[in-house]
This record gives sequence, structure tokens and C-alpha cells, in this order.
Amino acid sequence: MLDKVYKPLILPTVKWEKKTLSDTLGELVVQPLEPGFGITLGNALRRVILASVEGSAVTSVIIKDVNNEFSTVKGVIEDTLQILLNIKQIVIKNTTGKPGKMRLNVKGENVAKVENIQADDHLELINKDHIIAHLAPDGELDIEFFVETGRGYQAAKWPVGQALQQDGRIYLDAMFSPIKKVEVYTEKTRVGQSIDYDKLILTVDTNGAISPVDAIHYGASVLRTQLDHFLHTDEIPFNEISEAKEDEKEKEAMLDVQGPTKGLPVDLFLKPIDELEFSVRAHNCLVVAGIKRVIDLVNLTDDDLLKIKNFGRKSLREVKEILNAFGLHLGMNVKELDLKKVIKKQEDSLKS
Repeated sequence: MLDKVYKPLILPTVKWEKKTLSDTLGELVVQPLEPGFGITLGNALRRVILASVEGSAVTSVIIKDVNNEFSTVKGVIEDTLQILLNIKQIVIKNTTGKPGKMRLNVKGENVAKVENIQADDHLELINKDHIIAHLAPDGELDIEFFVETGRGYQAAKWPVGQALQQDGRIYLDAMFSPIKKVEVYTEKTRVGQSIDYDKLILTVDTNGAISPVDAIHYGASVLRTQLDHFLHTDEIPFNEISEAKEDEKEKEAMLDVQGPTKGLPVDLFLKPIDELEFSVRAHNCLVVAGIKRVIDLVNLTDDDLLKIKNFGRKSLREVKEILNAFGLHLGMNVKELDLKKVIKKQEDSLKS
């Protein structure tokens, strides 16, 4: 008996916007996706990332000469409650996930900051300029911090029936999640003649204890692990099925449309010149002259470009070098009708 034949799925391209990517903020663009998949995958990733990404935080402290959160510290401007609120805002990156300890000791007229804290080797403090307290000339602030790892929010773990602890420890509620915000945005995108496919944009904002890239990786790992338990038999290999179809489409796209385009993907010629990342000067000159697609550019000659206002030989050299990097050159004389014929053949193949 032959195995069942399944229809392939569109395989998306996952790309981070490199111009805005940082240790705390990132924008992920995923396209094209099957219709409806954008909001489905986006919301699932968003909820998992917000709720499940692990982080580390201070869960209890011992402050010298203080045994409760409502007292004051001699020589310190802030009261204990304000100091504890400031401690809760310390951002900690834990390289092992294991519990750890930190120590702060500041004397005299000074400003106690996170950078003054001595931490275990596996704990890295991110917001070093964050202020813990202000000290007067006769002040001293000695704090021992206890760090734990967890998910989401954890209430202070006060031992039942004990108002004061023998070691003077004060327990804190903790927000372990290093994720500040996750935004999901979807829009329609085009594949061939179809405009029903989805484009997903995920914006991830963290406190620096985890990068946006790692946060997405963590969320995807959680989802994949959980969904594995819904399978009652061998997984349908949609990746392999779809990749085989993508390979066929790629071969079609590499067909020889006309001599000069041999070995080049057809869709490259129909892309906007923005994809080639020219300098601002060269790009603006080309756009003003009505040259907006790659095919419009490669069909021109050197003389055609030099006739464009403000377009000099330096810009010409730049254009030639970038075109060469893509396997293109000026004067290719590519016919758009031939390109459309190959695209039509690809679409017919996909429907079949």
C-alpha cells in the first residue's frame, strides 16, 4: 500500500531586522506564511515568551542592623522600603540558572549603585548605573542578596508563623521574567499571484538579561516540546515535503529565460532596487529617474546612467560593483514578458 501523499505547506523565511536589533530590542519578520498562520503562531509565541521565559531575581536580602522592611538605616537617606523597591529593579543575567549570592558594602557620603555589588561568577549585573540608595557622611549600607531563578511572578516566601527571622532576612516578591513587552503584527503578503498569505512581525523588548533572539528561540522550544505530546503516531514530515517542492520551484526559477539571465533567479529581476542597498545618493538619483526595479536598471547602459542628473562616475562604479556581486551587469536586455512566462510556469507547477 502506497503512503498517503500530502500537499506541501509554504515554508517561511525568518529574518531579524539587523538595523534595529540590539541586546534588548528586536524585530522579527516571518514571511510568507499560510493564510491565518500569522496570528496563530504570533499569539502562541507571544503568550509563551511573556509567561515562560526563565529569569533570575533577588528573592531575599539581609541588611545589616535591619530586621524588617519598615525600619530605617542610619546614615541612609532612603528608608528600608524604598531600598527594597530599588533592589527589585536589579537586572541579573544568570549564565548557569543556579542560585547565587551578591554583596554590597558602601560607607561614607556616597551613592550605592548596582556597579558596587560583588556577585558570584555566574551572575552578571546588567543595569550597573541603577541606584540602590544615597548615603550621608556617617552612613553605611551592608546588604547580602540571595538570587534565585524562576518563571513569571513569585510572592515573597515568608516562613509561616514567623514575623522576624533569626538571621534578619527580609523576603521579597520577585518578577523573574526578563521580557518587558512582545508585540504581534500581521499583514497580507504576496506569493506569485496570490495575496492571501501572511506576513508576521514580532517585536520583542527585554531588560537585557536575555536577547530578543534567545527569547524567540526559548519560546519556540517550549511550543515545540509541548506540541510533541499531541502526536499519536509518527510526525507528518511537512518540512521535507515542502522543501522538496521548494527545490522544484527554485529549479524553475533558475531556468534560462534568455541568454544573459542564465543561472539567475527570475524573481531577482522584479525586485525593487532597494534590495541592492545602494548608497543614498545613487539610490535617490535612480528613483527620481524612474528606475525602481532591478530589471529597469540592468537594461540600461553606462551612457544611460551618466545622463541622469547628479549621477556621476563614482555612482556608476558603485552600481557596477553591487550588480556584479549579485551576478548582474548593465546592458543585459532582459525582457519582462519572458520573466512572466517563467513565473506563470512556476505557479502552474505549484497548483498541480
